[in-house]
Amino acid sequence: MAKVAIVVLADTETHGDLGRLANALTSAQEFKEAGDEAKIIFDGAGTKWIPELSDPGNKYNKAFEMAKDQIAGACGYCASAFGVKDQIERSGVTLLRDYRGHPSLQKLVSEGYQVITF
Repeated sequence: MAKVAIVVLADTETHGDLGRLANALTSAQEFKEAGDEAKIIFDGAGTKWIPELSDPGNKYNKAFEMAKDQIAGACGYCASAFGVKDQIERSGVTLLRDYRGHPSLQKLVSEGYQVITF
């Protein structure tokens, strides 16, 4: 069984960013269907996706809702820096602050996770 941490760094600004988000959600679903362990972490500008995806009118809301059990959280520091902290808290997604306010990639690697970034 594989252990994968999928880190969404893509911003919400361009069509290419949307493609990276869609690829991250699709990859997480593929690992889940294969019986592997996959965690999704929103980091950097990627934290801005959570308010967008939480909107039921968003095209990818259904994929986001299907992936909720795989979402480990969002970077607490970056959520504040990008002005989406309150919206993330309202969505129920955990703010991660393991290392200086950020998620700890070192911890994930030491636990055997392969880190994939989008």
